[in-house]
Amino acid sequence: MKLLMCALGLAISGTVAVHAQPVEPQRVVVRGVELHYIERGQGVPLILLHGGQGDYRAWAPHLEALAPHFRVISYSRRYHHPNRNALASDHSVFVDAEDLAALVTELHLGSVHLVGTSYGALTALALSLAHPTMVRSLVLAEAPILGWALHDSTAAGLYREFLAQTHERAAPAFAAGDEEGAVRAFIDAFDGPGTFAALPPERRSSIMQNVGYFKAITAASNPYPDLSKSAVARVEVPALVVRGAQTHALDIYVADELARVLPRAQTAVIPNAGHGAPRTQPRAFLTVVFAFLGLGALPK
Repeated sequence: MKLLMCALGLAISGTVAVHAQPVEPQRVVVRGVELHYIERGQGVPLILLHGGQGDYRAWAPHLEALAPHFRVISYSRRYHHPNRNALASDHSVFVDAEDLAALVTELHLGSVHLVGTSYGALTALALSLAHPTMVRSLVLAEAPILGWALHDSTAAGLYREFLAQTHERAAPAFAAGDEEGAVRAFIDAFDGPGTFAALPPERRSSIMQNVGYFKAITAASNPYPDLSKSAVARVEVPALVVRGAQTHALDIYVADELARVLPRAQTAVIPNAGHGAPRTQPRAFLTVVFAFLGLGALPK
């Protein structure tokens, strides 16, 4: 494994300027659901996959930085804004992966680079397992393969604690019609107690537009599957495994294990970042992505 950036050595955090005007998303229907997406640039396709809090809008600075080099597509997974899809029973990452495969086929993209964060990273990895010829490379920022924690006594305890703070609080809140309370449980578990309440109103509103995902993942019987390590070890494409320097111990365990199992993995640790490094430290994240993809230095 090669470490692209160490939390102790570089101070490249900060924002990335976004100058492009907002773009209205396009809509496609695949597998009976609508998916909205935006795209910029030309050439080899690169798809950005958001996490639970986000949607296609989450990648604005990354889209602009990568568009001179790729045909960059940012899409909203099936239960995220502005999609209006009815909740199906027992959602899983494998459903999202098949949606992504259908999107790649619908847009005639062939083989693509995938850059994902959190559940989007898990979706990218699941696609590489089910449809390996569709994938050129993987950037995986804290993919929640939390089922792997069940094989380690310490990590298993962290997983149980995570479920207690998230799903076990969100389920009764949803049952009582308290959608904000349910989403708050997830946000505060990832980013610290009181985080959701302290967010600017527009940020809270944006997250609540994606409440369908939180409903689906809370009700899922296997939200964070124990992917076969032998199958992951057969993923042949180059991969960059990214985590925040200040992320949770459970996410560190999973990221380290993923980097160990993937045969062509490089690793990067983003300074001053927790679970959502691409969102909170976009410039630092883009710096390691540029290096991994052979694009040279990130423009200032």
